[in-house]
Amino acid sequence: MRPTRALISVSNKEGIVEFARELLSLGVEIISTGGTAKLLRENGIPVKEISELTGFPEIMEGRVKTLHPKVHGGILSKRDNPQHKKEMEELGIEPIDLLVVNLYPFKETVKRGADLEEIVENIDIGGPTMVRAAAKNYKFVAVVTDPEDYEKIIGELKETGKISLKTRFYLARKAFNLTAHYDALIAEFLYSIDEEGNPVYEREMRNPLTITFKKVQDLRYGENPHQRGAFYREVFSDEPSVSTAEKVHGEKELSFNNIYDLDGALNLVLEFDPESEGTACAIIKHANPCGVALGKSPEEAYEKALKVDPLSAFGGIIAFNSRVSTEAAKLIVERFYECIIAPEFEEEALEILKTKKNLRVLTTKGLSGLENRGEKSPFDYRRVVGGLLVQDRDLLTLDPEKLKVVTHREPTEEEWQDLIFAFKVVKWVKSNSVVYAKDRVAVGIGVGQTSRVDSARCAAEKAKMMGLDLSGSVLASEAFFPFRDSIDEAAKVGVTAVIQPGGSIRDKEVIEAANEHGMAMVFTGIRHFRH
Repeated sequence: MRPTRALISVSNKEGIVEFARELLSLGVEIISTGGTAKLLRENGIPVKEISELTGFPEIMEGRVKTLHPKVHGGILSKRDNPQHKKEMEELGIEPIDLLVVNLYPFKETVKRGADLEEIVENIDIGGPTMVRAAAKNYKFVAVVTDPEDYEKIIGELKETGKISLKTRFYLARKAFNLTAHYDALIAEFLYSIDEEGNPVYEREMRNPLTITFKKVQDLRYGENPHQRGAFYREVFSDEPSVSTAEKVHGEKELSFNNIYDLDGALNLVLEFDPESEGTACAIIKHANPCGVALGKSPEEAYEKALKVDPLSAFGGIIAFNSRVSTEAAKLIVERFYECIIAPEFEEEALEILKTKKNLRVLTTKGLSGLENRGEKSPFDYRRVVGGLLVQDRDLLTLDPEKLKVVTHREPTEEEWQDLIFAFKVVKWVKSNSVVYAKDRVAVGIGVGQTSRVDSARCAAEKAKMMGLDLSGSVLASEAFFPFRDSIDEAAKVGVTAVIQPGGSIRDKEVIEAANEHGMAMVFTGIRHFRH
């Protein structure tokens, strides 16, 4: 297909003057609208206004300008259909062979905090309608929606004198992907507000579900080298996360597994308020924490976390909930880690970390946005073959007023602090899981066992291997204890207090076991399964 007539109407005007000039030199007549026509004329490019084509003015402040049979007939006509040709001749419709359109900046208008009226005005109607029409008729029409394709089109026209079917199909796929993405953005935004434009915090699980993500990068591979991988970001989410973090050092790109582990590590440390609870450090390996601690400084928190399991920490991921100090950086570079993520880094600390060329360093650029966690990214998605599981993100936090002591003995003040710390940690450990904690350090972490008592035993054995003393520690479980056996195991290693959701049919038996051992036990009423 050799284009003879192009309709150009773009919001993003990057490169459009040069592209139009090249089309003109190739003998293509140019039709245009509004601001695009004005820009092209200012640059010496003759254009025909859309109103000259349709015989009808642009009306309603530009809301209606291209929605006309002479536009859509010119785009949608089948050039090899005698009936279409006859109708075009009778109605004076001229073919449009090349459509160059990109859409009103809806996403950008939302993200800069415009009011609802302005946002609604930036819902493009004519653009997507023309794009879909041209993409449908790709056998005869080329539709260009991405400025990055301008060079490709001009190159092909100069080399062959036409735009190939292969290229037109490539452009059509991109066009439909764009309009699907655009409509999904609009739906996502409208479901996030009420009719007055106020935020809606409990989002509807709508049917059908349309979601859209922006590709951040292709990955070297997925979980394994034989799997392809890519990283996508939710468009409107801006809370501190691995998705919005900036990589400030590291020669290697992040891998699929790096990103997954960074997400878990950061979410874990963000359970703790650096102002009221202190600096949190988490070391993650294969999606599970192998060391978590609170400290008065980043270096103290890191050293305590590392002692939990220095063997597993090798090649792991580190996360902090506060600025990383120079002293902490000096300790970190003594060992091999894949990545580190934190809100900020002291200038000297960053320079020290940069001496490790393969260490990927990411900053969330502070913690602004945490106060509205879940407002713009409310759902957790889990893929299964042929389907998608959707749930609210697990953002529920402990309410001290709702904690229930169910044993004869109440926890001491020190035990309370450790219990709350341990329950926040166990939330981010794969089920079945338990966490032993002492002095705000996760001294034993039992992960992913098929029985809870096995998790308790494994965590205790690991702590023993690392030379850690569990006497006087507390135990947290992310779900209820189905039997008393885990309590008996905990008592053997010196646990003095337990925190768990409660809710088992054998709660009475479990509570009796705690009383027999002189333990304090607290029910939270909150379960944190993590699969």
